[in-house]
Amino acid sequence: MAALAGALLVSPVATPAPGTSPSPAPRPSASAPGSAGSPAPSASVPIVPANATRPPFVPCPTPPTPVARLPRPTPPPRDAALPTIGGEGLATAGLTVPAGAPPPPTNISATSWVVADLDTGAVLGACGPHELSPPASVQKLLLAAAVLPKLDPAQVIEVTDADLDFEPGSSAMGLLAGGHYRIETLWLGLMLNSGNDAANVLARLGGGDDGLAGGLRLMNETARHLGALDTHADTPSGLDGPNQFTSAYDLALISRADFARPDFRTYTSTQVASVPPQPPQDPKGFEMGNDNQLLYQYPGALGGKVGFTDLARHTYVGAAERNGRRLVVTLLGAETEPVRGWQQGAALLDWGFSVPAGAAVGRLVEPGETDPKPSPSHRSVPPALRSVSAVPVAAVPRSRRQAMSRWTPHNVGSLAVVVVTVPLALGVLLSTLRRNRSKT
Repeated sequence: MAALAGALLVSPVATPAPGTSPSPAPRPSASAPGSAGSPAPSASVPIVPANATRPPFVPCPTPPTPVARLPRPTPPPRDAALPTIGGEGLATAGLTVPAGAPPPPTNISATSWVVADLDTGAVLGACGPHELSPPASVQKLLLAAAVLPKLDPAQVIEVTDADLDFEPGSSAMGLLAGGHYRIETLWLGLMLNSGNDAANVLARLGGGDDGLAGGLRLMNETARHLGALDTHADTPSGLDGPNQFTSAYDLALISRADFARPDFRTYTSTQVASVPPQPPQDPKGFEMGNDNQLLYQYPGALGGKVGFTDLARHTYVGAAERNGRRLVVTLLGAETEPVRGWQQGAALLDWGFSVPAGAAVGRLVEPGETDPKPSPSHRSVPPALRSVSAVPVAAVPRSRRQAMSRWTPHNVGSLAVVVVTVPLALGVLLSTLRRNRSKT
């Protein structure tokens, strides 16, 4: 994808800022106060039933001058029977911002957007957070979340002819059939040049024996595990597929999972990378530059991803750090007017940093938080064996979450039959072993 150019956005124009009932996610180290009148944060999963009362609809801010839009197929309607993930403040197709927050910018042509805190998971504001839209190349962030943990970056692989079967003229990093590349080079080509060829290779490798189909299945399983229930992948690259869609909220969930990984942060923040020679076809190799102009133009930029297809229009994810806060912005369905997608993202990041810490309209769920619950048999497990599952994930330091993830309520439920059929002494022993394991 060609590099985007342009100057940063000027200060946003003020608009009426309606309030909602924010439900801020607390920081792990301390409970952050919300806006005036905000309820105390809840440790339970913020899932709003489909038949729940919705907040009043407030239209999203739009540019003062109407934006010309090309014809675009109507995205699939969101299933009305699905609950809203993230809290009642996100159960709207319109604008939702914390009470008393500064007004968001008006020169945003994106049809939906979210600004969230990467560390606390607090959603600072949104427009149509769960509205469905094609993702374009920001879909590659889901590919990264699914496949990065599975592949050795130092492994050298061979590119096949099938890997190069994608839409002619679309973005590519320039892989050659029969060429040999390190996997880390493919990740750089995916993030810097939005390589659809790299996406095919990485999805094939991540799919194991099932190849590309297995990689797509893994992407959709990862989306469900992250709580991205609005998302479905038909292609690993984000090239348009008949049933492919996502939401601004889901992109924030996926991005948060990505930015938690040091390797992803390295790939997405790299500005220039080299692709090695592949003689005899390419005896010299070449360099790639990062398409994300936020890295060059926005102080504190951490990275992100740009995207475009005819159906999706312009999509964007960007993250930045300022004064110890790390925020991410996601937007879908944008046009290049009044400014380009990354500039709209920059304006929303500026707005997000102006929102007081602790103010929020919802939160990003933790990975696994929306997974199916264990069978009813877990009710017969002694309280000592259920204590870890009762700890709010947001209140646990990140360094301990990986250790805790090895002992989930699913594991606890599977022990229920054993506990109720063995002597009490053995039950006590299991309880002791479990507590010790949760501290690793």
